[in-house]
Amino acid sequence: MWVSKKLSVLVVSFAAAFSSITPVHAAEKVTIFAASSLTNAMNEIADIYRDETGVKTAMSFASSSTLARQIAQGAPADIYLSANNKWMDYVFEQGVMDADSRHQLLTNSLVMVAPKSYPDDHVIINASWNIKQALDGTRLATGDPAHVPAGRYTKESLENLGLWQQAEPLLARANNVRGALALVEREEALLGMVYKTDALVSKKVKIVADIPESSHVPIEYPVAIVKDKSRKAVIDFYQFLQSKQAIDVFTEYGFGVNK
Repeated sequence: MWVSKKLSVLVVSFAAAFSSITPVHAAEKVTIFAASSLTNAMNEIADIYRDETGVKTAMSFASSSTLARQIAQGAPADIYLSANNKWMDYVFEQGVMDADSRHQLLTNSLVMVAPKSYPDDHVIINASWNIKQALDGTRLATGDPAHVPAGRYTKESLENLGLWQQAEPLLARANNVRGALALVEREEALLGMVYKTDALVSKKVKIVADIPESSHVPIEYPVAIVKDKSRKAVIDFYQFLQSKQAIDVFTEYGFGVNK
């Protein structure tokens, strides 16, 4: 009987101690919603940060539009990193972001990719280019221009290059830029327009053209903290994204960095 009572006290004491510790660890976890094009770089940065601080991160990667809508509807994000300003504008207009936390963190560029087996190593993109012939019965992969930033940049570029009317019916519209890249990797589409950073992480595609930056608005990646989420762990990681260590990783993956 005495042993049973003693054991009960120990169990209760342990449970009380555990319950007092758990919230501390939970508070140290930071949740980041980031554009799919940031997958490799952000995962590496998160690993570095965890090794140095012990703070864990939860990453959610998807189209910037998908993430923005989720945040607006109350998804449990702490930090949002968008692939364009439009969707960052959207979450600020919805009143769900910390008003003073917006920062233009990164830049990117647009390229045309093809499978390694594609016969041409260089494609000249101008108004006289025959897209249908170049695609040889397949489609031009890109993010859906209706909601994916990479697709929006693609549409704007093709319009300014005099190619949109020819290209529009030939598009393979992916849910995000990594989906477009995958279509080219599997040779379901012989050409795709994606970010340069995505092309550089793939071993199955080659860059056949750099899209003129003058043909579209600048590709910028703003970052901001979600409203009422400015606790110390979140602010520390937000600041780490702007540190030399993080900048070196972003640069390694081909991003430009706004300092």
